[in-house]
Amino acid sequence: MSVKHAILGLLHYKDMHGYKIKKHIEQNFGHMWTINHGQIYPALKKMEDEGLITVTRIDQEGRPPRKVYSISEQGKHAFRSWLESDPERNMLLRDPFLTRFVFFGFGSKKRAIEIIGEQIKLYEKYLKKRQDNLVRWQKQDIYVRLIADLGVRLNEVFLSWLKHAYYEISKDMEKADDEQDQQAVGGST
Repeated sequence: MSVKHAILGLLHYKDMHGYKIKKHIEQNFGHMWTINHGQIYPALKKMEDEGLITVTRIDQEGRPPRKVYSISEQGKHAFRSWLESDPERNMLLRDPFLTRFVFFGFGSKKRAIEIIGEQIKLYEKYLKKRQDNLVRWQKQDIYVRLIADLGVRLNEVFLSWLKHAYYEISKDMEKADDEQDQQAVGGST
């Protein structure tokens, strides 16, 4: 998914300013896709130049005008063309924690367990938030409801896996400690 298509999709729901677009992507699409705040405004400018969106400037007392973006008819057409084209076929799971996890074997198991424990707490928090949001999403169309359901299910799977990893690594640490204790006892007699 490109920044352009994410923005066009969001603007189908309602007009928004740049910060609101970024916030919405972070809060509601975080399990699928991440965006850098620095990508939003250049993309909005380019989309405005291409005629895909329009901008309304709203004066604010004592502050710069706020730019509110709306999707144009040309933007709706471009979005429909993208929507109806063949999707990318890659299954990507982007979580920086997983990159770190794969290399935990080169570090301290104790610290790995601590980090995994922190991730468990974080994903429990995310799960609660996603479950609470399901009520709000029930008012949306079937596609939004189903993607919200996917977010909960992925969170549950990831949380289950984290707990499994925590258990397995803890068990491995205990086994290594027991072997060290046996070697210490065997070596002292």
